[in-house]
Amino acid sequence: MPKAGQARVPSTGEWQRVFEVIQDHRHPEKNTAIMQISAKLGLRAQEIALLQIKEVARLKKSPPGFTLYKVMSLPAAYTKGANAMGRSTPQYSRRTVSFSVEAFDQVVAQIVDLAIAGVDVDPKRFYPAVKRRTGQSRDLPLVDEDLREALTTYLALRLDKNPGAKPTDPLFITQKGVPYSPNTLQEHMALILRGWAGIEKASSHSGRRSVITDIIHKQKKSLKVAQKVAGHKSASTTVIYDEPPEEAISDALKNLS
Repeated sequence: MPKAGQARVPSTGEWQRVFEVIQDHRHPEKNTAIMQISAKLGLRAQEIALLQIKEVARLKKSPPGFTLYKVMSLPAAYTKGANAMGRSTPQYSRRTVSFSVEAFDQVVAQIVDLAIAGVDVDPKRFYPAVKRRTGQSRDLPLVDEDLREALTTYLALRLDKNPGAKPTDPLFITQKGVPYSPNTLQEHMALILRGWAGIEKASSHSGRRSVITDIIHKQKKSLKVAQKVAGHKSASTTVIYDEPPEEAISDALKNLS
């Protein structure tokens, strides 16, 4: 089961309900494609928001149309978050800082010197630099038939409404015709999962956790495979997902002797 604060991994039946209930709401083609990418490729919401048409298909001018790629190539820049692409400005507030003993001694000495000199001391001047994530590019085969069908249906509708679409245009746009911000897409995906499908504790990260959990526990693939799909630089990050799925825990409790 997920730890407190972690997104729930929906069951197979719950995922089926997600795709069924999407058909009862507006823009079913777009929402199906978004959730298929989440459930079958494990992309983060911010990565889905930053996708461009060229990542999944090659556009054709004569005759107008497109060819869906066999592999999605996800740029490393997408995994850095929205700020790297200029889509949004996240508000960052540091709650904790850490120093080595040597660095701490140096900071204390500098503060003492400033205090003796009668200079006002701004604590933020002495915070250690923030380590930024550098991102990890990855190639993800588009092999799932439901995923390919969803992307094909959505792109056909999208290009029919906007024949002049360019390869660098956002893959998914809002009702107002503008790109999704990562935060907006996170909220939209959570609405689909919790509000429409009624899956408790689900979030935009549920699809990602579903994919990694399936690879490790159901398919019994190596941690290296899961790490590659997830785009984690370190296997230690992938290990966080190495928890028994909810169905396994429920089954164990049902079969107590």
